[in-house]
Parts: sequence; C-alpha cells; structure tokens
Amino acid sequence: KMGRVFFNTRKRVVDQDGAYTCLAADSGTTFMLSSTGGACEITLPVAANLEEGVNYKFVVKEDTPTGAITIAAGSAIIDMVMKDSGGNASNSTAGTAVSNIIIGTAAKQGDIVNIFTDGSTYYAECLSSTDNSVTTS
Repeated sequence: KMGRVFFNTRKRVVDQDGAYTCLAADSGTTFMLSSTGGACEITLPVAANLEEGVNYKFVVKEDTPTGAITIAAGSAIIDMVMKDSGGNASNSTAGTAVSNIIIGTAAKQGDIVNIFTDGSTYYAECLSSTDNSVTTS
C-alpha cells in the first residue's frame, strides 16, 4: 500500500513595505504592498533578460496607501488592461506600452496587479475597487 504524497501548493507571499527590485527568482511571488514610509518604487527586471513566463502578483495590503507605489519597468514595455469600480478601462494602455503602473493613495486593500513577460514585453492585468486609483505613465 502506497502512502499519500503531499505537494506544497502554497504560493510564496511576501510583505513589501517600501522600495524593492524584483529578481527573476521572485517569479510566482505575491507581493503584499504597503508604503508606510511614503511613496516608493518596485523595480521590475529588464524583460529581455528574463525567460518567458516570469510573473509577479502585487496586492494592495495597506488600505489607502500612505504614498503612491510605482511598479517600474524602466522603459515603455508594459501593456496593461484594467477594470476599476467605475466600470471602465480608462487606464488601460490601449495598445501604447507604458513604463510605470502607479498604485495611488486612493487604492484599497485587495486591489491587484498581475504582471508576466514573454521575454521581451511585460503584460499586466489590474482590478481596482476605486475609480482611477491605478494609473500609468
């Protein structure tokens, strides 16, 4: 009789309060974001240096963050689709890649940004509970 084999299917979850530079090894990590020290930046690795499929999840943990949290790619290579509580996709990139996703101080706990790369471009999807609390630049 064979014993049961259990697999660890838990996701890696990291509290991130302040600036951080993501690593390829962080792929699959869920970052719980806050900015109690003020505005900060999460820097993504250069997409061209990554294998396709590298992905990160960012979840707002601090309800109405103390300062804006910028997720920065370093160049205009993020294509994002988003929906917010206004029922619109006004901050989607609409086919024009951007360099930054900005989680503003009106964001709410649970707002989420998923990002992955195909090895050259970043693709993102965002759901936000507050109209226009996540923008791009």
